[in-house]
Amino acid sequence: MAIYSEYATRVEWLLFANAYDPAPVRSYDLPHRTGPVWHGYVPGVGPGLLYGLRVHGRWAPREGHRFNPAKVVLDPYARAIGRPLTWHPSLYGDRPRGSGEERDQQDSAPYAPLGVVIDDGFDWQGVRAPSVPWDETVIYETHVKGITIAHPDVPEEERGTFLGLASPVVIDHLRRLGVTTVQLLPVQSIVDDERLAEQGLVNYWGYNTLNYFAPEPRYSSNGPTSAVVDFKTMVRELHRAGLEVIIDVVYNHTGEADGRGPTLSFRGIDNRSYYKLMPDDGRNYRDYTGTGNTLDPGNPYVLQLITDSLRYWVTEMHVDGFRFDLAAALARELFDVDMLSAFFKVIQQDPVLSRVKLIAEPWDVGPGGYQVGNFPWYWTEWNGRYRDAVRSYWRGDPGRLGEFATRISGSSDLYASSGRRPWASINFVSAHDGFTLEDTVSYERKHNLANLEGNRDGHEPNLSSNAGVEGASTDPEIRRARSVRKRSLMATLLLSQGIPMLLGGDELGRTQRGNNNAYCQDNEISWYDWTQDAEQASFHDFVAALVSFRRAHPVFRRRTFLEGSVVAEGWRDVSWWQCEGRLMEVDDWERDGAIGKLLHGGGLKEPTATGEQRVDDSFLVVCQNRRSGPFVLPPVPSAAGWRLCVETGAGIVRDGGVGDAIAPGTGVLLAAGVMHVYVAASATATGPV
Repeated sequence: MAIYSEYATRVEWLLFANAYDPAPVRSYDLPHRTGPVWHGYVPGVGPGLLYGLRVHGRWAPREGHRFNPAKVVLDPYARAIGRPLTWHPSLYGDRPRGSGEERDQQDSAPYAPLGVVIDDGFDWQGVRAPSVPWDETVIYETHVKGITIAHPDVPEEERGTFLGLASPVVIDHLRRLGVTTVQLLPVQSIVDDERLAEQGLVNYWGYNTLNYFAPEPRYSSNGPTSAVVDFKTMVRELHRAGLEVIIDVVYNHTGEADGRGPTLSFRGIDNRSYYKLMPDDGRNYRDYTGTGNTLDPGNPYVLQLITDSLRYWVTEMHVDGFRFDLAAALARELFDVDMLSAFFKVIQQDPVLSRVKLIAEPWDVGPGGYQVGNFPWYWTEWNGRYRDAVRSYWRGDPGRLGEFATRISGSSDLYASSGRRPWASINFVSAHDGFTLEDTVSYERKHNLANLEGNRDGHEPNLSSNAGVEGASTDPEIRRARSVRKRSLMATLLLSQGIPMLLGGDELGRTQRGNNNAYCQDNEISWYDWTQDAEQASFHDFVAALVSFRRAHPVFRRRTFLEGSVVAEGWRDVSWWQCEGRLMEVDDWERDGAIGKLLHGGGLKEPTATGEQRVDDSFLVVCQNRRSGPFVLPPVPSAAGWRLCVETGAGIVRDGGVGDAIAPGTGVLLAAGVMHVYVAASATATGPV
C-alpha cells in the first residue's frame, strides 16, 4: 500500500469486515515514508477486502491544510468502490461547516465510501480493439443507463448497466445505425451532490468524480464489486462488434466541491497539494470549473495520478480514447491556460496515451478559458462554433452564410495553420449539454424547472426554433416543418468535413421536454423511449442511410482540408455557387439564403491503404435556409448532368441518385429549410442505400 501526502504526519490503513460495519476491525500504520510517499506491506490482503484511510496532519485551513483523522477517506488509487457513501453530517471536516474554524470530531467511518481489493483477472477472449481511423469515425455520445433502462428487449436485470449496453439488441441498434465509436458520459465513480440527494435528485450525468480508477458501481449488475468485470465485458462485446469505446473523463475537479464540501478523499489526504487554492486564504479554492474546486496538474504527483489513471483505463480496461471535460483547466499549470504545460508534454511522449483518441472540450469557465482551435496538433476538439453556426443558419438567422460555409468545410481557419487535419473538428449539432435535436426544433426557451433551480441553470442562447408552437404539437404542418429541419440539421452534420458526433437518442426523436441541462434527471426526461411511431422510424432509417452514404463517399470525409485549388480539368476541389447558377463572388457572402457547394471527387489528395490515389464521385450540396426559391444547377464535372441523391424535405437518401439526370442550367425549386445533394451522373439511378 502506498499513498502520496506531502504534509501528512501519519497515515493509517483501515480494514473493514463488510460494507455494513460502522467501524474498521483493524488498522495499520503505514510505517515508511520515502519523500512524500507513505507506504507499507499489509499481509493477508486479497480480493474482496474493504478498506479506507485515516490521514493525520495539521488543521490550518488558511494555509490549505485540512487533515482530520476523524474522517475515513478513500484511496485515490482504489480500483473499485466496495461501499458507496451515505450522506451524513460527519462527512464534513470542519465546524461550523465551511468556516474552517475547527475540526469536526464526528467519526465518518459508518458513512464514508470504501475501496475494495479486486481480482484483476479477466478473459478478453482474444478480442482486439477495432482501431477505426479518424476519417472513418462516427461518434455516438450516450449515457450507460439512459440508453438501456427503458429498452423492453434488454433483460430486466441488465437494464441501466454496463451489461445492458453490451446486450445484443443494443449492439444491433448501434451497428444498424452505422456509428463506429461509442462515447460514454462519465463512468468513473461519482458523488451525488448532497443538495441533489436532499431534493430527491441525482447527479445523473456523472461530472462529479469521486475516484479516477473505479468504475461507477450504480452501473454494475450484481452489487458494487462487479462493476470492473461488467465494464470489461461491455468493452469486449462492443469491440467484438467492431465498435470503439471512448469515455468522458473529469480530471479538472472532484466531487469534494468548495470549502463547504465533504472530506471524502483528496481533501483529507492532502488538500494543499491536490487542489489549486487562493494564495491569500487557503480556505478558498480557485474555481476554473464552476464546481467549487480545480485539481492542480502543476503538482507532479497530481499529474502522475491523472496519467496513471488514463493508462489504467487503456491497458486494463481497454478503452480506445477519452473525451476530456473542461480540458482547458488541465492546461492551467499555474493560472493561465498554457498549451505547452506539462500535461500535454506528458501525454505526447507517453507510448500508451499518445496512440489513443484524445478529444478536448476546449474551454473552462476561467479567464481566457475558451480555447477552441488552440489545442496541440494530436488532439481533436469539440467544435462549439460548428454547432452554433449550423443551428443559426438553419434557423434562418441573417449574416451566417460565410460562417456556415467555413464550418461545414472543416473549420480550416481554426485548425489548418498548426498542421492539423479536418478530423481535429468534432462536429455536433446537439450533445448531452443542451437541447436534444428534437428539442432544438421544438423549443425556443429552456424549461428546466424540474432541476429545482428556478430555471436559472442551463445554456443560453439555444439557437433553436419551435416552428410556431412551444413544445409538443399535434398540428401536422408544424410537425412536418420540424421533421424537415431535423433532417437538414442531421444531413449537414453527416456530410460536413470533420468528425460527426451524434447525440444518442436523436435518431429516435428523443426529447427532454425542453430541459437543456438534464444533469440531475434520472427519469423519463433523460431516458431513451424505444417506442417508435412511423415518423420516428422513418427518421431513424434516414439517419442510418446518411451514415452509410458518408461511409461510401470519402469526398465527405477528407483527410486534408479543402483549398479551392484546381485538381482536374480546370475544376477546383471545392467551388461555391450562387442560386443563379454562377460562382459566388465576395459580395455574395454578405447575402442570405441559398448556397451551393460543389465537391470534385477527383480532388482527393490522400492515397488509399494500398498507395493508390483515392477518387470519388463529384457532388453538389445545396442548402436553402430562409425561403423557397429556385436554384440553377451549375456545370457538372465529367458527366452529363446531376442526379438527386439526398433530399431532406421528403427524407430521400439514394446512393447514385434517383430519376433521370438533370441538365446543368436547370432551375430546381428548393423549399425553405431543405438541403439537396446531387451527384454528377450519366448512368441509370441505383437503388436505395
